[in-house]
Amino acid sequence: MGPEWIAIIALVALFVVGTLLPINMGALAYVAAWLVGMYSLGLDEKEILAGISADLVLTLIGVTYLFAIARQNGTVDLIVRTAVSSVGGRVALIPWVMFAVTAVITAIGAASPAACAIIGPIALGFAGRYGISPLMMGMFVVHGAQAGGFSPISIYGTITNSVMEDAGLGTSEMTIFLSSLLVNTLMAAILFVALGGRRLLSLRMSEEGELVTVGAGSGTTATSSRSSAHPDRSDRRSATGATPTTGTPNPAGTEDAGSTKEHVLTLLAFLSVAVVALAFDKNIGFAAITAAVLLSMLTPKAYKDTVKQIAWPTVLLVAGVSTYATILTTAGSPEFVGKWAAGLGAAAIGALILCYVGGVVSAFASSTALLPVIIPIAIPLVAEGGLSAGLFVAALAVSSTIVDVSPFSTNGALMLANRPDTIDENTYYKQILGYAAIVTLVGPLLVWAALVLPGW
Repeated sequence: MGPEWIAIIALVALFVVGTLLPINMGALAYVAAWLVGMYSLGLDEKEILAGISADLVLTLIGVTYLFAIARQNGTVDLIVRTAVSSVGGRVALIPWVMFAVTAVITAIGAASPAACAIIGPIALGFAGRYGISPLMMGMFVVHGAQAGGFSPISIYGTITNSVMEDAGLGTSEMTIFLSSLLVNTLMAAILFVALGGRRLLSLRMSEEGELVTVGAGSGTTATSSRSSAHPDRSDRRSATGATPTTGTPNPAGTEDAGSTKEHVLTLLAFLSVAVVALAFDKNIGFAAITAAVLLSMLTPKAYKDTVKQIAWPTVLLVAGVSTYATILTTAGSPEFVGKWAAGLGAAAIGALILCYVGGVVSAFASSTALLPVIIPIAIPLVAEGGLSAGLFVAALAVSSTIVDVSPFSTNGALMLANRPDTIDENTYYKQILGYAAIVTLVGPLLVWAALVLPGW
């Protein structure tokens, strides 16, 4: 049995064990990387450890550290209140605002993980505050990043179009961009309906920060029951029948915990991180951890324990899985499956298999690294199978990126790391994993049916 098969079997095994048993899959991935790397590929331990995505690990540490400070001093609450006011208190618009903002950021050239790292914690702060499904909100951010991710000036778009041109397939910039935009918007709409979006349509935020339900018949508003995000708030009536004044929400006792000076400094830190990462194309992990350290130095006693709030279990998860993803690539597993698919008699079936290869591998590895590998494999299917190059590459690109909702990918891991306090980490992990499994199993098939079959 060749190393490519051993690597695939080990991947399936660690996924099954990590799903059935309460063991961090990152730890399992390290074990698999060590055994497969040493005894199947003949790598030494330094070569195995070289596969870890230090960039991703630093991003997770830096971003969760910075936003832990922002939560502690009340800056996140300030951002939440301001953003709600900007949409007139319409709670149902909040997920779509987050989707659109993230899409615009990636469309103008930001890396998808950078956009998710900036918008994700803020969006999930909304979810925790106003009883919006954290799964819906987190996935809206990821799908938003991918919706704009293939514009002609984006990172994904530039890579895909340049690889197509180098491979002699021409370019189909708008076909690929619009395919990703439409598919991700459609998936967001399905999530909105399935995860309680219709309930949000009747909710507004009052000037006092209270959730109110719009009256269906009279057009008047009535105070709703307390938000699920605030179990400590009472809506009980007094003995005289009057509703007590609850004031502005104060989840976890953090709102306005810091001074105005701390809020201003933290907001400037956010802005600086965004400018450094997006305008100057610097590593967002370095920028975020530098900002967090500077804020900590200004008030060291206030933030001395904040480092404990870094999402260490998620760091272990992503570090281990990214290490094993390199083992998988070194073993040649993606190329092995891809060439086998290209060698099948029916071009359309080969295209479907390649879409699944892109989806499954990208759920555990870097989409950016995968695209230059998988697109050239499609050349025989385009040249000999009569497939449309633009539509086929669009299908490959979308199939390889919609799975970034996976908790093992950078974007999904960022959502997991910044979950609101209203949901248990293990519960949220299982929710994201379940959704990612559905997208990975069904997404490539639907994308293939919509894009490849019509052009065959």
